[in-house]
Amino acid sequence: MTEGPLISLRAITKTYGQGAAAFQALKGVDLDIPRGQFVAIMGPSGSGKSTALNILGCLDGPSSGAFRFKDIAVEDLSRNQRALLRRHYLGFVFQGFNLLSRTSAQENVELPLLYRGAETAQRHAAAREALAQVGLTGWEHHTPAELSGGQQQRVAIARAIVTRPLVLLADEPTGNLDSQRGHEIMDLLVSLNREQGITIIMVTHEPEMAHYADRVVKFVDGLVASDERRERA
Repeated sequence: MTEGPLISLRAITKTYGQGAAAFQALKGVDLDIPRGQFVAIMGPSGSGKSTALNILGCLDGPSSGAFRFKDIAVEDLSRNQRALLRRHYLGFVFQGFNLLSRTSAQENVELPLLYRGAETAQRHAAAREALAQVGLTGWEHHTPAELSGGQQQRVAIARAIVTRPLVLLADEPTGNLDSQRGHEIMDLLVSLNREQGITIIMVTHEPEMAHYADRVVKFVDGLVASDERRERA
């Protein structure tokens, strides 16, 4: 029996505002993402790519259409149920790192486990393991001000994977980094995808970063304009 897609969008629309001020950010998006795939989403400003990522991350809901995650009808979930889905299945990485400035790397990574109510010893061990996975063993007690931009993004990735999510959603993860650090972060994401099987959905405007993905989906004017699959090296 063939396993269905991990994520499925059907005729997804999203409209902001009402009446003459209404803006339709998504106009009927169909998209299937199988488990374990690395997908890059591209498109010009206003194309709907960030709106799509927010819906995929359960940070926003569609105006119409069907969104299924692990065969669960997400559009039918309450706000609290969507929050639980995010907490248990999704990890997030943002362009701006979003780290607590006066908090150590380890404490930043522990935050999602704190929200889950995990015990102190479990949080410490899991955070150290996640930091080791992103190459930051020995940096556990440094604050963001003591870390480079690339190291801060690694802490953010460790925080995203400490809960062992099924899906990692990355919004311009290399946008604040120089080219070398950007490629290092992309190598890390590829490693997490291939070695741990984490499904990655990344929004980027940089074609050279999109080349790391198995698949590139391009949005134009609220619709999927192209969907290119690549052979995995």
